[in-house]
Amino acid sequence: MLGIPVLQPEFVPAGRGHVIDRMVRRTPFYYGWVVLSAAASSLFVRNAAASLTLAVFIYPISQDLNWSRTLIAGAASFGGLAASVASPFVGWACDKYGVRVVLTLSILMLGLSTVSLAWATVPVVFYLAYGIGRVIFSSSVQIGSSVAVSRWFVRRRGRATGILFLSHSVGMVVFPLLAGFIIRARDWQEAWIFLGVLVWIGALAPVSFLIRQSPEAVGIPLEGDEEGHSQDDAQALSVPDDLSWTLREAMRTPTLWLLSGATGFLFLLQSGTNIHQAAYFVDQGLGVSISALSISFNAVFTGAGSLFWGWVVERVPVRFTYAGVALVMALALVLFSSADTVREALLAASLFGISVGGILVVPAVAYADYYGRQSIGTIRGVTEPLVSLGQAVGAVFSGAVFDITGSYHDAFVILAAIGVVTIVVLLLIKPPNRMGMNDTVAI
Repeated sequence: MLGIPVLQPEFVPAGRGHVIDRMVRRTPFYYGWVVLSAAASSLFVRNAAASLTLAVFIYPISQDLNWSRTLIAGAASFGGLAASVASPFVGWACDKYGVRVVLTLSILMLGLSTVSLAWATVPVVFYLAYGIGRVIFSSSVQIGSSVAVSRWFVRRRGRATGILFLSHSVGMVVFPLLAGFIIRARDWQEAWIFLGVLVWIGALAPVSFLIRQSPEAVGIPLEGDEEGHSQDDAQALSVPDDLSWTLREAMRTPTLWLLSGATGFLFLLQSGTNIHQAAYFVDQGLGVSISALSISFNAVFTGAGSLFWGWVVERVPVRFTYAGVALVMALALVLFSSADTVREALLAASLFGISVGGILVVPAVAYADYYGRQSIGTIRGVTEPLVSLGQAVGAVFSGAVFDITGSYHDAFVILAAIGVVTIVVLLLIKPPNRMGMNDTVAI
């Protein structure tokens, strides 16, 4: 697991693979953009298992089945814990068998688990079905899509990753809105079936036919090395590709654990807010329409944040960029704690969305920039459990605070304080250096 040659050609079935590989070499533009588009389709449809999508279902399911909000949110926590166990194996599989195989199987399973939620009227079945979807959301799609882009892009990695996660934010808008519309027009069971079928329609063909492991695997130059790129590109896109860390080497550096730990904290904040946002604004007396609008604002600004932080991280050192993300998230949580007007609710949701875009983009770029492309799958697989753990804790934490106090106010205040602590952690990050491992200089 520690020394897999990941940039070799992956297994491709006879016939189809040869046709696609010929198309790759003949594409008049860099094929990495096709890989980016295919990977983006998986991020778009993974929102069938997103916390914002579940937020739309919390109220009707709790009313229909007489379940508590903590019980429903606990399914996300269960899935997050399962994802923390699955992530190392997913990262290993991305390096061993290729991202295309991992994503194809993931989309098949995500559609099936989402459809099955229509009949999940017993908590155990609900936890199993949603938990599988959450594992795919938090582990295989999250790791696989970002690994694919990191392998195909070096100098444009920040902006390419920003575009990748823009597709996620589009799904954040589309899936909750579609779910809400179908719930109002029909019922929540039919909404789950529709979303599951949409998963298969939206991503199965792109990920199974178009993704390839790396430029080297199909015999084309890496992005930035193609003939004919402009002098402006060469000056603006200056990230080197001379790093090749193994998992064992990366695990010996404090950078890996500071970065992954801080990311876990920020995803705790994200899950503790997103999954309860819709119910919170209803409790604040703002109504269902404003609650749904706040979710849309959150999603739209997550997309804007993905592009913004992708641009920033190519120009500003990672620790400062990421600390800026944490600062915006902490400020948004302070606003959430007292938001009781339409203006305050939409402002808090917008700022929070911008920061969520940052926690999606910045760590994905940082891992690849710090440790190279060679073992990026296994490295991401080892660090991603902290993200899943953070999401699991956050979802249950806010729900439990509400059940005990009857309000989310204290939860948001505590989450904001955790955000401030995370800023300090992020400022301690230093770029890894093999010469002495721990003896590094901050940039």
